[in-house]
Amino acid sequence: MPPSDQDKRVQRTGQIVAITIAVAGLATIFAPVIVAGLGLAQRFEMLIYLCALAAMAWSVVVAWGLWRKRDK
Repeated sequence: MPPSDQDKRVQRTGQIVAITIAVAGLATIFAPVIVAGLGLAQRFEMLIYLCALAAMAWSVVVAWGLWRKRDK
């Protein structure tokens, strides 16, 4: 039986969440290198950290919604 449209949507959303988590983690790891390499002020490193934190929070909220949808 082929997957339904809703299954495809859930799968796609899960992939977006996974990519967001990976990119946010990499941004957090490489924030000091990016800021130093571009010669930016220290505040830009904190901006990268805050954006990564927001991305992680978004990912948790969306993943929780997917999890709740699966239980129905």
